Amino acid sequence: MNHTILVVEDNVAMREALQAILESGGYHVVTAEHGKHALGLMQDHQPDLILSDISMPEMDGFAFFDAVRAKPAWVSIPFIFLTARGERKDIFLGKQVGAEDYLVKPVLRLELLSTIAARLARSQEVVLAQMEKSYLAALSMLADAIEQRDHFSPPHVGHVVGYALAISKQLNGRQIETKALYFGGILHDIGKILIGDNVLHKATPLEVDDWDEVQRHPEIGVKLIANIAYLTPAIPVIRYHHERWDGKGYPEGLVGEAIPLEARIVAVADALETMLRERVYRQPLSPQQAYQEIIEGSGTRYDPEVVKAFSVAWDEIKALIEDSN
Repeated sequence: MNHTILVVEDNVAMREALQAILESGGYHVVTAEHGKHALGLMQDHQPDLILSDISMPEMDGFAFFDAVRAKPAWVSIPFIFLTARGERKDIFLGKQVGAEDYLVKPVLRLELLSTIAARLARSQEVVLAQMEKSYLAALSMLADAIEQRDHFSPPHVGHVVGYALAISKQLNGRQIETKALYFGGILHDIGKILIGDNVLHKATPLEVDDWDEVQRHPEIGVKLIANIAYLTPAIPVIRYHHERWDGKGYPEGLVGEAIPLEARIVAVADALETMLRERVYRQPLSPQQAYQEIIEGSGTRYDPEVVKAFSVAWDEIKALIEDSN
């Protein structure tokens, strides 16, 4: 990526030297003579990083910094002071106002480029963290939609995630993708959003055509998130959490360890939570009854190793169940 650096420097020779150094490092450089000039430029083109002198006419570096940070859209732009004022109190003041770094002239080319590269990398980490936060908020909204669509009480997917994580902790030595459990646990039934109410909430036994529609929801769910790179770890769980250890599940009839481990874990967690909830066609089971159903499904519906981990984690899972009631 060709990052844009805004250099704010009133000394022409210094400004041109900085521009040459930065362009040799692969950056696109925009220059301004002082803070007021820079603010004008930023109205049309937002830089990825600002490198600014302090002592300048019209608007000095500190006033320029305050103006930049006063605008919400510019708050996250990395800001580095570059100045001849190298006394300790000046450096302290530069950092105290919140600038990411403070370089003292004359600065070596390598020091300048490495500092800028480090600050841009850190800025990218912050952006990714913000994106993750946004995705998590979106996931919560999707989860709520799934729960309401399937007439579950609101905490359903949260319980599935909690049970899955508890089980995973007991699978010592197994390589488990935590994001797959977390995102997959939340979104495992997202495909049901496109299943008709006449099928999803049918009070009588499902016809063959009804089952065909229900069994499409894993593949529908995968298509719904296929273009969201951040959610890629969830895809195996969404697609395969209805597969069975004995090969009698859907959509592909996978057998045993051909089913991704995270999907096998969520299958047990989801089955438990479903048993504990009232459905249009049956009353809920007690925790002990649901526990026994899972144990009896070992080797047929569920992975025996996962069921064993479920049994070891039962006290923790039972506490989660009790806390939700």
